[in-house]
Amino acid sequence: MAVFLRNGEEAVYNQSQDQQLKVLYGTKAGRALVKVLTLPAVSKLGGCALSSPVSKVAIKPFIKANNIDMSQYEGNDFASYNAFFTRHIKDGMRPFEKDPSILCAPCDSKVTYVKIEDDTRLIVKNTAYTLDELLLTPSLTDEYKGGTCLIFRLTVDDYHHYHFFDDGVAEKEHIIPGEFHTVNPIANDYFPIYKRNTRHFTMLHTKHFDDVIFMEVGALMVGKIVNHPIHTFHKGEEKGLFEFGGSTIICLFKKDIIKVDDDIIEHSNHHDEVKVRLGERVGMRL
Repeated sequence: MAVFLRNGEEAVYNQSQDQQLKVLYGTKAGRALVKVLTLPAVSKLGGCALSSPVSKVAIKPFIKANNIDMSQYEGNDFASYNAFFTRHIKDGMRPFEKDPSILCAPCDSKVTYVKIEDDTRLIVKNTAYTLDELLLTPSLTDEYKGGTCLIFRLTVDDYHHYHFFDDGVAEKEHIIPGEFHTVNPIANDYFPIYKRNTRHFTMLHTKHFDDVIFMEVGALMVGKIVNHPIHTFHKGEEKGLFEFGGSTIICLFKKDIIKVDDDIIEHSNHHDEVKVRLGERVGMRL
């Protein structure tokens, strides 16, 4: 699997996380450690450590290793690593496309497209699952057969706030408890992660894209998915954020609602991802 830029060039990124996960998920000792790390109490403890002032020492090396352009973000003196990780982008750095028919990315991420056929088991980086297994709400699955699934995978170097891509009204948030696992595709070679990850999903009644299921998936050492208590929302408004770790947003669209951009479809058909930024076009309303 590779990650491509919108101009067709292959992206260069720090692969040390992939290498560490090969050891963690690809060995017996590593998998034994995963069982401990994914316990909620351990994840919570890790979150506390990353929120302590001592964790500040990890910030500068992380910025350098991942080549993060800090001129895009507010502030430069963070109280902890988690304060750095949940940093805010400066106003104007992630403008949304103004045309209401354009579907914009809800976050900085690496995106994959999946067509939902009647009998499809969704394949997301070597992990197969049905809509029933993903949502645990059988009454919803029939509504999205024939539709489109977009998976936005955030890595640790991404901006970890996510936003609404349209105006609309949100229903009550559904929370599916589970164990925290990495969403890095390296792990998927060894373990069916999505079926066990903690995930939240909300039905969004959008103005231009019909009813959309918007799901947040927690990951290894992510102790918290933070969704704001919003009922009526507007395009570009922040929906929430992830605390430390890699994370994923999954959006489900009904049949004949959107046309995903050709480059994303092409790369997804080759099992690759496309790097996108918050507010960037990823498709159009049909």
